[in-house]
Amino acid sequence: MIKRLLPLFAASLLLAACETASTSSSDGASEVQSSSATAAASSSSTAATEAATSSSEAPSARTIAENQLASVGNTVLFGFDSASLTDAAQATLNRQAAFMQASPTLRVVIGGHADERGTREYNLALGERRAAATRDYLVAKGVNAARVRIISYGKERPVAVGSNDVSWAKNRRAVTALN
Repeated sequence: MIKRLLPLFAASLLLAACETASTSSSDGASEVQSSSATAAASSSSTAATEAATSSSEAPSARTIAENQLASVGNTVLFGFDSASLTDAAQATLNRQAAFMQASPTLRVVIGGHADERGTREYNLALGERRAAATRDYLVAKGVNAARVRIISYGKERPVAVGSNDVSWAKNRRAVTALN
């Protein structure tokens, strides 16, 4: 974000300096310097405001898309030691597929997760199978495979902390997020 703002700030300072030099007609050097400093300061604050506005516009479009994805359902749950999609998961993925077909430029990443039971390696493999099953279902529903990337988190990013059936059930999931 800083890399985006730096050229805007530099350009606004350059523009402010050029503008002040071309419109200034006073004879006193101190007046030119103070008006130049005032113009540069106001131009800098304007550029900062415009940069903040433009940078807030881009995330707001992303935020809208993220909220829409969350409203259709961005998480599907799995059974113990399973990568099979339930009927509820398929219903959620049908809504996701319709959303993605309505927004053909969006790209997503599907993260596969597992509960805390089992080894790290086993849960990474299980998370990958869950993410792949989710991706494969979306592709079968007409979503371009190039728009979907998968990753496995295994048991490393639990959504619910606890060593009980309720927590484990919440952690056996695949989550679709904007890429």
